[in-house]
Amino acid sequence: MEADLSGAVWRKASLSSDNGGDCVEMAVAGPLFALRDSKDPDGPKLLFTRTAWRAFLGEVRLGAFDV
Repeated sequence: MEADLSGAVWRKASLSSDNGGDCVEMAVAGPLFALRDSKDPDGPKLLFTRTAWRAFLGEVRLGAFDV
């Protein structure tokens, strides 16, 4: 799956801190949702379809990725 993210408007997660710590940003690119690490904006991105994005957010809310 590929997406043109050159014009994407990235939003930082509301729970991310401003001190350069663990920051995740997301953007909508057409029919896809993209995630990236704000410390490495040119690095890899995760792409999700709308259905996969909803499933991912559901798992996040349930704490499935809490460390």
